[in-house]
Amino acid sequence: MPKEKTHKIPVKDYQLTENMSVAELVDQMDNAWGFTAGKLATGVSIMEDMINSKGCVKFFSFTADIVATGTRGVIKELVKRKLVDILITTCGTLDHDVARCWKDYYKGSFMMNDSKLHHQSVNRLGNVLVPNDSYGIIIEQKIQQMLQDLYKEGKRELSTSELNREIGLRCCDESSILYWAAKNNIPVFVPGITDGAVGYQLWFFSQDHKDFKINLLKDEGDLSNIIFDAPKSGALIVGGGISKHHTIWWNQFKDGLDYVVYISTAEEWDGSLSGARPREAVSWGKISEKAKHIMVEGDATIVLPVMTSALLSRLGKK
Repeated sequence: MPKEKTHKIPVKDYQLTENMSVAELVDQMDNAWGFTAGKLATGVSIMEDMINSKGCVKFFSFTADIVATGTRGVIKELVKRKLVDILITTCGTLDHDVARCWKDYYKGSFMMNDSKLHHQSVNRLGNVLVPNDSYGIIIEQKIQQMLQDLYKEGKRELSTSELNREIGLRCCDESSILYWAAKNNIPVFVPGITDGAVGYQLWFFSQDHKDFKINLLKDEGDLSNIIFDAPKSGALIVGGGISKHHTIWWNQFKDGLDYVVYISTAEEWDGSLSGARPREAVSWGKISEKAKHIMVEGDATIVLPVMTSALLSRLGKK
């Protein structure tokens, strides 16, 4: 019997030129096939297919840390352009998005003197510096006023998606993820709403307003309706944790996601959900056996802007 010919597509070298666009570079990655570069190129193609798939509900799950960086602008652009339909994230996203509507964060480094920073009332998030004035203080000021206004309007019980819409409408800042989500009627679900500064402000407000409630089960009912009405679904999942799991968890009830792109630095050998590859979710029925899926290992502050830039260029040409 003749041997199966497995080597069919040759690897090609990059051909770099002056003024090359990001999209052109990503297109070459598909042929250069340089380890993660090949995965990145495949991820862009899956995202393009997901967006062009008729009737496909597009989930976007991400963790809050990247919202403290300029990557916030990439997320905002995907929401502003209505390239995603549902956001699932963590409370820190609300914190950073709200705070940065009014205050700046600053460039730092991973190797700073943290004791000295503490005495200066500056918090370090990786190599991003977050002064108390730019975080807890401004968040308390803005969120407490918003909650007072909502309470006066007769709103005593809100789901997290309803709360986030109200925050977005009141931010009135075009740099804000929540603003564009509210403007474009894209719901933002935060299943771990109490785990952050905004969540703390909700609790603090409730101490003097005992009838004020956050209804997490209404969020779940809304997600249930979305899933059971969706002929197809896809997800861009950045990072892990509760936002990742909530996304894939609900999609098991429609026979799994049809398109999936993971971006993460987490490892799978410790059995963590954050490090689990798409193939593991297939075993649970959270991703369809027939789904197009890829895991792109890398820092989302590099990978997501590159992928999104290439994606916007491709969609713009069509």
